[in-house]
Amino acid sequence: MTDVEPGDERGGRDPEGGPGHGAHGVGGELPAVDLVVLAGGRGERLGGADKAALVVDGRTLLERVLDVDLGGRVVVVGDTPVPDGVHRTLEDPPGGGPVAGIAAGLDLLDGVGSAVPEAPAAGRGGAATPDPAPAAWVAVCAVDQPAATVGLGLLRDALPGADPSVDAVGPVDGQGRRQWLLAVYRQTALRSALQRVGQPRHAAMRTLVADLSWHDVVVGPEHLGDIDTWEDLRRWDP
Repeated sequence: MTDVEPGDERGGRDPEGGPGHGAHGVGGELPAVDLVVLAGGRGERLGGADKAALVVDGRTLLERVLDVDLGGRVVVVGDTPVPDGVHRTLEDPPGGGPVAGIAAGLDLLDGVGSAVPEAPAAGRGGAATPDPAPAAWVAVCAVDQPAATVGLGLLRDALPGADPSVDAVGPVDGQGRRQWLLAVYRQTALRSALQRVGQPRHAAMRTLVADLSWHDVVVGPEHLGDIDTWEDLRRWDP
């Protein structure tokens, strides 16, 4: 288990813009990590609201998670609007749960390779540039976690120190519970796990990750937690 200190909310650069946790880690260069953002869920206890569109500190939850730069390709799974240049897909049929969303995201990654997005990413200007090459690791992140950018940056920092046999790197909370939807997975291991599951629709995350070997990273409670209710939202955005 690794105990790490948080960087800033943009995934590991210091306030002056120089390289921090997000540039190098113990053991050398950090590997690129693809990102699959699960944004297809509707909050039943939020009256069916689109969680990706909820606002915390002036930005939507989707905008917050897309702030992170892991050096890889980015796919959003859901029917929520996405910035220009971000790849988007949806499980078929929709509403199949997180395992189905992960499967759909990986399927799209198979197709984007080094493809050029349709338009330049918002705020970057200029012509669209090719996607990064496929990465050995992929982060899976549910969109309803306001501090996910910090957690994802810390997990990427931990990759060089993980044993080569490890299949996944993820945070544990104060009770030692793994956060499966804020984790970085070796792509080959995650794809093999999906094959073992078979039908991903409504499959349990616990079943998907049951046979994976983990490298646990202790992340502060202020960087964990999701939004399921309006009370949760008020705690994050008083």
